[in-house]
Parts: sequence; structure tokens; C-alpha cells
Amino acid sequence: MRIISYNTNGIRAAFKKGFIEWLQTDPADIICIQETKATKEDVDYKQIEALGFETYWFSAQKKGYSGVAVFTKIKPDLVEYGHKKEQSDFEGRVIRLDFGAVTLINAYFPSGTSGEERQAYKYIWLDEMLGYLEDLRKTRPQIILTGDYNIAHTDIDIHDPKGNKNSSGFLPEEKAWMTKFLAHGFIDTYRFINPTTTGGYSWWSQRFPSVRLQNKGWRIDYICITENLKDKLVGATIYPDVKHSDHCPIFAAFKL
Repeated sequence: MRIISYNTNGIRAAFKKGFIEWLQTDPADIICIQETKATKEDVDYKQIEALGFETYWFSAQKKGYSGVAVFTKIKPDLVEYGHKKEQSDFEGRVIRLDFGAVTLINAYFPSGTSGEERQAYKYIWLDEMLGYLEDLRKTRPQIILTGDYNIAHTDIDIHDPKGNKNSSGFLPEEKAWMTKFLAHGFIDTYRFINPTTTGGYSWWSQRFPSVRLQNKGWRIDYICITENLKDKLVGATIYPDVKHSDHCPIFAAFKL
């Protein structure tokens, strides 16, 4: 099972930058998209389905905002839209698919960059997500959580840790949540395979075009797994040269 997680920052814009041509290269069996900024009807989804994918979309109620989708060549046993948290579901942030004993959750974590109100909501959302995962594990113990977490966990996950110590996405409370989440029996697949690698970023600010050329980025996109899937993990990497977005795709492969 090859999985990609990718924040497209607007899938319609990604289409115009060669997204379909990239899908034609067969990069993965399952593509988890965040920040679609569109409904299924807004997109020529038949181009995706023509490549052998079934497509599942959970869009925000607000037009052109947030939204997640999963394109899969492996038929799921169950698809669940949202995770029963009102504001999060209104914003189209979580979609769940079950494949046999494995549950895949694709999530677009809130950003706190627009101000204190959204930062406060981000902390609420993080606590709700951890509670949701803990409840789910009682009946579905094997979980893969893909998505844009909007958190750089440690100093080697960000190009300038000192300069960003007060930036949303690298605040002490956010990093502490990530530490707590991993301590609850989850593994960061990229860091498990690449424990000391620096410069492996998945997002670059669009404010300054040179930032990506100079690789002054953040690693805020993750494919995390419960520890009981550790022995099934066979690889994890990042694809910085794929450029349809201010993020790039991240990849993990499992032998299930």
C-alpha cells in the first residue's frame, strides 16, 4: 500500500500546474489531499477516476476553503465523512477510510497564522483530534493519520528554529502536543526512516519565491501510524521537486 499526503492549496490551481500529468506517473495507490478549496463538482474529477482511482471528497461549507479528499485505487470497506466535531466538520477537515483492519484518516489541521482566535481554535481542535483517535483505537487499533498538521515538531523540521520560536506552527504548546501525540503510541514515519535527516521540508512560504529555491522550509505534513504498524512500514520520503503547491507530496509505503 503506497500512500501520499499532499496539501494542494487549491486543487483547481494544481490541475493547471500539471497535477493530472503527475497522477499519470502512478505515484501511489492512495492519494490524500488537503486544502482542496473545492467540491467534487467544481473539479473535472473524471480525469482522476479515468486513472483507476475512486474519489471521496469532504468539502467545507464555505466556498473555496479548506476541504479534504482521498483518491484510491484500493476499494475501501467504509468511508466516513467528518469526525463528529461540529466546527471541524463544517470546515471539511477529516475523512476516514477503512481498508480491512487498517483505518486511514486524512486530516487538514487548522492553522493559527491568521490570529489569536484561530490559534485558540487550533488548540481545541488538537485536543479533540487526540480524543477522537483514542476512542477510535478501542475498536480500530491500526491507524494511519495523514495530513497537513500545521506543526513543525523539532528544530530539524524547520530551517530557522530560533527565528520562528514565536511563529504559529512552531510554538511550544504546538510542539508539546506533537510530542504528546507521539507518546500516545504513534510513529512519525518520515522521522522513523530518516531519524537525523535535515532539510527534509514539505512547505515553503509563498511570500518570497526564493525561499523554496533556497530550501528554507518547514516539515508540517505527516504520515503517522500506530506502533502496531511499525513492522509493516517499508519506506517514507518527501518529494520536494513536485511543484503544484506551496507544499509538496510526502510518501510512505506499507507491506500489509
